[in-house]
Amino acid sequence: MATKIEETARAREPLTRERILAAAVALADEGGVESLSMRRLAQHLGVVPMALYKHVANKDELLDGMIDEVVAEIDPPLEGADWKTTMRERILSARRALLRHPWATSVLESRGEPTPLVIGYLDSMMGVFLDGGFSVDLMHHAMHVMGSRILGFSQELFDDTASIPEEEAAAMWSQVADVYPNIAKLIPVAVGTHEGPVVGGGCDDQFEFEFALDLVLAGLERLRKRDAAGKR
Repeated sequence: MATKIEETARAREPLTRERILAAAVALADEGGVESLSMRRLAQHLGVVPMALYKHVANKDELLDGMIDEVVAEIDPPLEGADWKTTMRERILSARRALLRHPWATSVLESRGEPTPLVIGYLDSMMGVFLDGGFSVDLMHHAMHVMGSRILGFSQELFDDTASIPEEEAAAMWSQVADVYPNIAKLIPVAVGTHEGPVVGGGCDDQFEFEFALDLVLAGLERLRKRDAAGKR
């Protein structure tokens, strides 16, 4: 909780769009984007709510600006590296940015139209493919197959992380193994009770993200080489 002195000091600072967005990101980091409101943001900044609307038209514009703040944290493309290394490192940089701001993934998924900054990021990623020797057609397919991974997250088919204690989850699924035999085989991996070799050592979000990313990049490299060989 801010003291009266801190609130007074904040109120004396010039109110700018940049200051508003930085404060909004900080509040979302602290309590989630669901807890963010224009009134709470104004209180945090030590101003009246109407003062915010001189810089952001509404909550939607605020959320777009917050996403731009996160995207701006993504490292620029590597200089002198091959396309696959450049793509991989930049995507992992995007993932690190999203992990620093856990609310950003849900906001990215919910926004209708991407902002110019997000479009610029996607355009630069297309340039990495094209500069790496991809045809326009293959680049188009690559962007589709990469999907949300380009922005550092993946929209999973299902969540296989345990939401209840491991022993309880294992017991629950053992009771329905006859009905869902293949899912039941996965449960020991998900809850960490599997004995023997497991790819990635169980459910590790970062490992699964990088595993899928490397798989896609390796496949795209094969297609790029095939296209290049066909043109010779």
